[in-house]
Amino acid sequence: MTTKRTTAERPRILLIGANGQVGWELRRTLATLGDVIPASLEGEYGPTIDLLDPAALARLVEDTSPDAVVNAAAYTAVDKAESDRAIAQRINADAVGELGAMLAERGTPIVHYSTDFVFSGNLDRPYREDDAPGPLNVYGETKLGGEQALLSSGARALIFRTSWVYGIRGANFLLTMLRLLKERDELRIVDDQIGSPTWSRMLASATALVLYRVLRGELDLEKVGGLYHLTGSGQVSWYGFASAILEDAGLDASLIPIPSSEYPAPARRPLYSVLDNSLFQETFGLAMPDWRLSLRQCLDEKT
Repeated sequence: MTTKRTTAERPRILLIGANGQVGWELRRTLATLGDVIPASLEGEYGPTIDLLDPAALARLVEDTSPDAVVNAAAYTAVDKAESDRAIAQRINADAVGELGAMLAERGTPIVHYSTDFVFSGNLDRPYREDDAPGPLNVYGETKLGGEQALLSSGARALIFRTSWVYGIRGANFLLTMLRLLKERDELRIVDDQIGSPTWSRMLASATALVLYRVLRGELDLEKVGGLYHLTGSGQVSWYGFASAILEDAGLDASLIPIPSSEYPAPARRPLYSVLDNSLFQETFGLAMPDWRLSLRQCLDEKT
């Protein structure tokens, strides 16, 4: 049963995955909109939630009776997912569909995140939302399954596909490079995979700006709900990204560009997975900053 609140009360926003690198940023940006309920597997800041347990997810929604849900939880271990398909499927797809069905009954809006890895990387232009997906790995397959399950659930949903997420917290390319560049004189970095680095702070801020308008009734999700691409602007290879980190952090090391074939991994990656942000910008009036500018801002904050 949904509990109705008066207009004088602050909205209750259930944040699932509050301990992740995006969730950590969302805890701060969403706090300006209402009372954030930060749920995570560890339960460090709020309720504990194990997405492997369908009953636990149902209890969480019932107990918190949110006015909006932001799902930043995901199984993101891309290589491990190749041998851990069942758990990746459960967290990235099945739980998302179940959550959507619950929220559809309550009329509660949800924001969910997906990935550039739903695409094969065979295009030579940025991918649009209506381009056919073709994931190359289990992670991409299960994230695509989550998109489809949520869209078919009838929930009032916004799905933001993003890519190459980094920040000052969690496990990501930026923090790995900063550590390795201090430990080694030479690094070999893949140069034939092209994407758009996305600062977790920017992603969380854009989410909050859109959700603010949803909660105020300025955006009708019956009209603008659905799938959008939301990444940093521009494109670069992993080698180019590493070179920018090296330069902007003022570190000294030698970087050697290599092809993907020299860095084998259990999961195949798309060689080109740049996403076109045009639809997001046109719909919500928000332009995404260039990835290089965001990187500098992130490093300034870290130092």
